[in-house]
Amino acid sequence: MKKVVNNQDVTDNSRAQTRHRWHDAVPDDRLAHLIREATRLLVRSLQARLQQHDVSFGHWAFLRILWEQDGLSQRQLSEAAGVMEPTTHAALHAMEQRGYVERRRQAGDLRNQHVFLTASGRRLKRVLVPLAIEVNEVAVQGLPREDLATTRRVLHTIIGNLGAETLPAKLPAAKLPTKSTTQARRKPTRSRKDQTAY
Repeated sequence: MKKVVNNQDVTDNSRAQTRHRWHDAVPDDRLAHLIREATRLLVRSLQARLQQHDVSFGHWAFLRILWEQDGLSQRQLSEAAGVMEPTTHAALHAMEQRGYVERRRQAGDLRNQHVFLTASGRRLKRVLVPLAIEVNEVAVQGLPREDLATTRRVLHTIIGNLGAETLPAKLPAAKLPTKSTTQARRKPTRSRKDQTAY
């Protein structure tokens, strides 16, 4: 049995095992699945670091936007974060309780509440942004600059292609199958590769 001499051995071995396990399980997995798994692990790594400062990942998403553009309306903040307004409302209420933001109405726009960082919320930027930088650095360890540049170009292209796609104004709601319909539609089990959703 190999004796582990330091934490770096543990980290390197764990990273290699995770990569090989994923590749062996689904060697030709579709790009959407790989992006989703990479995103899940990036979020998990950042969440662990944010929790050390008692900041949730949801609050981080709004803080990032407000650090760049303070004073947005609640609706503008929802659109920028890509979430529904009730979600934003609940998050902002919690952030107000923690003293990160305050909501107030502005002269000439009494219908909308605008969100402003407090001094405490602004100070968090110096603490939290380096954590996000650290996560990104960990994620790309071992990647040559050329590969990283190619990855960025590929992801920008994917974002542009899907962002420009024309979708129906209202997508049909997904229906959960009942037991009877599931039995009626049951077919022979397909291979793992055929079952991929995207």
